[in-house]
Amino acid sequence: MSKFRKKKKGTPAISTASLPDIVFMLLFFFMVTTVMRETELKIMKPQLPFATEVKKLERKSLVSYIYVGKVKGQGGDKIQLNDRIANVKDVKYFIFAERETHSEDEIPLLTTSIKADIKSNVGTITDIKEELININALKINYSTLTGDVAKNMKK
Repeated sequence: MSKFRKKKKGTPAISTASLPDIVFMLLFFFMVTTVMRETELKIMKPQLPFATEVKKLERKSLVSYIYVGKVKGQGGDKIQLNDRIANVKDVKYFIFAERETHSEDEIPLLTTSIKADIKSNVGTITDIKEELININALKINYSTLTGDVAKNMKK
């Protein structure tokens, strides 16, 4: 007697049992190796002023930071926007660039936070504020430390 063989049609299905393991391994790998970008300060770390009435910002993703302080070895106040030293005229381009990274709905919620050193010249901060007003960036925040921190530092 002869044997009859059935012909196989197509290729067998690929097992997807290990697919979730692979996906979670990749997810874990990218979570561990990804570093959130932080601004590298080129000015000396600002010593923030103290305030008694402090309100915490809700959505920090909608905050643009402008740093004001001194650069080591240079006189006068310097303005840092992201990772570069700039002048007051560059503030409007910085804000326009920040607006482009957000959706149309979020633009009215954008806040500009000025982190100025306690010894910074008020004229520099006023110039920045006037530039922000000229481009209709009216939500301005001044970063400070709470009065409780000031009491603890004096002790």
